[in-house]
Amino acid sequence: MGMHVKGSGAPGNDSANSLVSGDVRRHNLGLVAGYLVTHGPGSRSQIADGTGLTRGAVTALSKVLVDAGIVREVQPVAGGGMGRPITLLELAGDDVALLVLQLDADRAIAVVASLAGDILFRFEEHHGRPMGDPEAVLNILAAVLDQAMTAAAEAGRRIADATVVVFAPVAGKPAKVIADTDLGWGMVDVLGQLRKRVPALPETARLCADVDVAAVAEYNRLQDVRDMLYLKSNSGVGGAIFVDGRLLEGTHGFAGAFGHVPVNHDGPECPCGQRGCLDMVAGPDVVLRSAGLGKELEEEGLTSALAELVTRIERGEELATAAWNRAAVWIARTLHILTMSLDPEVVMLGGYWAALVAPVREAFEAHRPFLALEPGYGPKVVAGELGDDAALVGAIRAARDRLLADPLALNIV
Repeated sequence: MGMHVKGSGAPGNDSANSLVSGDVRRHNLGLVAGYLVTHGPGSRSQIADGTGLTRGAVTALSKVLVDAGIVREVQPVAGGGMGRPITLLELAGDDVALLVLQLDADRAIAVVASLAGDILFRFEEHHGRPMGDPEAVLNILAAVLDQAMTAAAEAGRRIADATVVVFAPVAGKPAKVIADTDLGWGMVDVLGQLRKRVPALPETARLCADVDVAAVAEYNRLQDVRDMLYLKSNSGVGGAIFVDGRLLEGTHGFAGAFGHVPVNHDGPECPCGQRGCLDMVAGPDVVLRSAGLGKELEEEGLTSALAELVTRIERGEELATAAWNRAAVWIARTLHILTMSLDPEVVMLGGYWAALVAPVREAFEAHRPFLALEPGYGPKVVAGELGDDAALVGAIRAARDRLLADPLALNIV
């Protein structure tokens, strides 16, 4: 009934058997390649044990991948006992690169990563936060993009996947930024504008919201959790909802826009048109100015100011601690609304909030409604672990997973 779940599509039942068989084959090729990405070089027997495929299937699949130049055999190593040397396979991804751009309220970042997820190059520049001026910000994003693509080319790496991550809602086809309250933007065609500046940006480049890729990366660390709320704050406040192990998208792609939950109807007006949204009472700019860090915010930028805020709170500085405790109450009130609406197993706080979970947890526990269920009923409030680069990490892993879902697509020129 209008609620969409990302990644919920499935092949139609009227497809030919060859299509189904082809899907299984791609899946199994991805298992073999994925094993080598995760575990490094391995024998065919090791791959079979690790993936659950038969030894014969791994032999056939690995031949396809070797012939395509995606996997290669390496020097045989001595086997146990008196047996013959064991031939190992490894991923031949030396010429492949994953490109991720990130634009937040403070910085433009470009990273080039290997297929294994290792960062090969990173370029970063502060854009100065010129409010309402997309052209100036996109010029800087294009500059770090050009640096990254040049570095990849000089290293002999071809871009197999490109992602642009923005700290703002994204929707539409083609995808565009709908609004960015942190930068004072309305609708902006980020990919189109970047391509005008850097025509070599791959046509297959995708635009995504930071919170989606960050949330998936954090969620995938957990074991046996099906339902989770994710809230993060680096610039603004965002979030995501996992239902039965899948990321909820919503009718218009806005599910998880927790920064615009109006928790104080008498509060300040939000650029979204409501009053007292969470972002207006507990967003980073609000907390920083309340903590006496407005000058740091203006002169050093958001990233530096938030790091200083956390440092001051951790050492018990009175003004910063008081500012955070006030924000923690509003965050907890938002969690009361959300948890009673969605009943998650886990609530995870990311961004700079991850280092300051305790006051939020205490405020949440102090006013959590009592229900006559088993002791300890209710979601656990936990910290994310991927830090400020959660979205970058998530985008790299998502790109890798897309390529491994169809590894033969890596054999491109």
